[in-house]
Amino acid sequence: MKKHFFYFLFTSFSGLTFINVQAQHNQAKPNIIYIYADDLGYGELGSYGQTKIRTPRLDQMAKEGMRFTQHYSSAPVCAPSRCMLMTGKNPGHSYIRGNYELGGFADNEEGGQMPLHEGAYTIAKMLKERGYTTALIGKWGMGVTGTTGSPLKQGFDYYYGYLDQKQAHNYYPTHLWENDQWDSLQNPFINVHSSINPITATDADFEKYRGKDYAPAKMTQKALGFIEKNGSHPFFLYLPYTIPHLSLQAPVEYVKKYIGEFEEQPYYGEKGYAPNKYPRSTYAAMITFLDDQVGIIIDKIKKMGLDNNTLIMFSSDNGATFSAGVDVNFFNSVSGLRGLKMDLYEGGIKVPFIARWPGKIKANAVSDILSVQYDIMPTLAELTGKPLQLDGVSLLPTLLSKKSIQSKRPFMYFEYPENGGQMAVRIGKWKGVKMNVRKNPLGDWELFDIEIDPNEKNNVASSNIKIIEQMKQIAKQQHLHPQVIDWEFIDPKIPKANK
Repeated sequence: MKKHFFYFLFTSFSGLTFINVQAQHNQAKPNIIYIYADDLGYGELGSYGQTKIRTPRLDQMAKEGMRFTQHYSSAPVCAPSRCMLMTGKNPGHSYIRGNYELGGFADNEEGGQMPLHEGAYTIAKMLKERGYTTALIGKWGMGVTGTTGSPLKQGFDYYYGYLDQKQAHNYYPTHLWENDQWDSLQNPFINVHSSINPITATDADFEKYRGKDYAPAKMTQKALGFIEKNGSHPFFLYLPYTIPHLSLQAPVEYVKKYIGEFEEQPYYGEKGYAPNKYPRSTYAAMITFLDDQVGIIIDKIKKMGLDNNTLIMFSSDNGATFSAGVDVNFFNSVSGLRGLKMDLYEGGIKVPFIARWPGKIKANAVSDILSVQYDIMPTLAELTGKPLQLDGVSLLPTLLSKKSIQSKRPFMYFEYPENGGQMAVRIGKWKGVKMNVRKNPLGDWELFDIEIDPNEKNNVASSNIKIIEQMKQIAKQQHLHPQVIDWEFIDPKIPKANK
């Protein structure tokens, strides 16, 4: 009897010890939250020079962490940026390289974009293999339910939000998706691509574009629930909000914070997306709303005692948009940089990037290291214990202020098949850009010294022929034929032969 008692005591103690050791091991793996804005320009946060839009929580996040000044999205539009972020591949190797639209805008025509293929290896799959619980809450844009692109087939244990980017044009949709199931919201169907008559427009006409359930608020609610449920073990939360992508729609209490601060005229929907009586105020309100959501997430992490073991990152999928009631010149949305969304000039791909991890990332730090979003996957691979050889480089040494061991990148490569077909290469201070490649494949490259000419005004290609030749070789080496013929604009002879 005594022998059995001591055996029971020993095994119980051993079990508790194992559980405790396992808990310590799990606790050693940091939680990871990656928050993605949609069409947020480089200059639209206070910490990046914005003076008209209030972003106190993100500005505080920058003070408590590291702010990057030379960070790039992988592409100048939604779907390819998200694919390259999730797979760690550059634009010459990525499965998705453009916004390949399927279906339509109506609920019964929802078709999404080109689905991510079944064999894709995503950040979520990688972290799931390493003991993480994974969630996507927000906008996906890489395949709808019933396709290989469903988030549940790409490494996520849970997802909630928009699967189709076209549905995400409306902030008051009839539904969002939760684990491949339709989640009805308290909103009527709103055709956000209809206009109203400027002569007869009333307040009621504008109000038709507002519903009850604001999709980004639902996303925050679901994110808080996921954190609450999974705070006892390592989790990865990918949180791609739709703000401030058009349409211009925001909760009225946020719009009221800005009405009267700006001179503005109503937007009647003549260029697409929802009409809005106060377009400047609404645009500012959307970004301030996003800022508040980031604060809510940080506050939740603090309240649960997870602050010192949670890496939180914030960035944008591309530069600011150019149309339909958004006044990027008024807000200086890209800090004077050349180009906007859909351009490989700086304004289309240079984006904010803030990383916060108390006790690990120094407060109020600024890094000018050249970095790009396809660096995130190798960074998280090294962080979680097993480095991977991918197109990007791990930024972990920079984040942990170990610059002496930070790998130096020889170049960054970009290609974009839409808007005429564009290519870009960055080598140190030099940036080469080639536009309108579809019509003029033998056209000249432009070359800019970004250190002294960040706005890309002075083309110095003619006096730096060797640099241009080096960039041509990089482009030739990095470009692999895509699986979609519409995306092949650089070397189309092989796809045409197989057509």
